[in-house]
Amino acid sequence: MMFMDKYEKLVQAGLTGNEAKVYLELIEKGALSANQIAKNIGMDRTLSYTVLNNLMDKGHVCNIISEGKKLFSCSGTQSLLNPIKSKEALVLDLIKELDSVKKKEQQEVEVNFYEGKEGIRTFAREFINSGKHFDSFGSTGRLYDLLFESDLLAKEAIRRGIKARIIMSSKFDKHEYINKYPNLKVKFLDLESEATTTVTGDKVAIHLIKDKPFIIIIKNKHIAESYRNHFEVLWKVATS
Repeated sequence: MMFMDKYEKLVQAGLTGNEAKVYLELIEKGALSANQIAKNIGMDRTLSYTVLNNLMDKGHVCNIISEGKKLFSCSGTQSLLNPIKSKEALVLDLIKELDSVKKKEQQEVEVNFYEGKEGIRTFAREFINSGKHFDSFGSTGRLYDLLFESDLLAKEAIRRGIKARIIMSSKFDKHEYINKYPNLKVKFLDLESEATTTVTGDKVAIHLIKDKPFIIIIKNKHIAESYRNHFEVLWKVATS
């Protein structure tokens, strides 16, 4: 039973049935010739050589010359770990490659939702700090009206060299901020829109200033690029 237990474990460790039989014979008897091994375990002599060569290729068996005879002996039981170590090295290398591909191909998406005037205020300050340029379409001017510090934020944007392009409905063409700031370009479209979309860097913000203002900010390079492309199309057809 002990023999069968070891045999089964060797097979599970990666040896073939014949390799396990030969290996166990060498472990129990020590150095043996191919003829002795074949005779002891009832194996064809030619097959025993094939099995021994396979075990040597795997590093489990080595041959020695004793009194002019070629004998075979186990290299050491630690060699049984060779396939595992080899696979471990392969898998670790593969993990690094896959992680590298994942980081390159997959962009993380971050979505934040803010409610109320404080949420809009957070958005305004964040966009002032986020870059040198932003584009908005569907603008209504309500965000400017909502915050008492809007004029101060606009002047801070000028100081930092931030420029903006805004597309809004023609019905808002009399809003006070349109011609107030030199860093702001405004065009008009006859398009009804209650929600405003703003793009800057890798961020897209969609806000609605109604009964209870709210804003959604999405951070993702590909999404931002898509919205920026849409803006460029609208900018070309909008009128000054």
